[in-house]
Amino acid sequence: MTNQLLKSISYIFHPLLMPLLGVVFYFSKTPRFIPEPIIKAKLFSVTILTVILPMLLYYLLKTLNKVDSVHLETTNERKLPLFLNICITFLIIIRVLPQNEIPELYFFFIGVLISTITCFALAVIKFKASIHMIAASGFFMFAVALAIHFKININGTIALMCIILGAIATSRLHLKAHTPTELFIGFFIGLIPQLVLLNYWI
Repeated sequence: MTNQLLKSISYIFHPLLMPLLGVVFYFSKTPRFIPEPIIKAKLFSVTILTVILPMLLYYLLKTLNKVDSVHLETTNERKLPLFLNICITFLIIIRVLPQNEIPELYFFFIGVLISTITCFALAVIKFKASIHMIAASGFFMFAVALAIHFKININGTIALMCIILGAIATSRLHLKAHTPTELFIGFFIGLIPQLVLLNYWI
């Protein structure tokens, strides 16, 4: 039972979902008026590019025997998916969420891009940072930043995210997917770019 629960955590809080969650969280908390058609268009575009397209590319890579499993267990398996994700994130920054439209989300995805490039660089030198922790900690820092920026109380969300981060780390350790060092470094790879970029939009 415990094994199934910890395994399910890795799927429920999959890294592919975190950028979309950040966009949903922003639109649910921003006090700014944004027309509903624009919100729907942005959510649709981000869903296609951050969830649907990567899933399709994964199945293509699996068909071509470039990856063995969705967990990307080796650093060699990680390189091509991470590179493709870098390209997708860059496309989102340029075409979907440019700086002059929604600067908060623009810098959120700049942070995602920096974190992904860092993870890719580490994979090249054979170090496997936790992508789960990168994605979750990046979202966590962005949520805290929005609370400061818009002066809103999200203590409940922050407490929940702390629990989720702990659950993700426990899950990855239990499944022997990562060492504590890989989880620790992954946490900071996701958090630090978001923290540094606060200077540009808060």
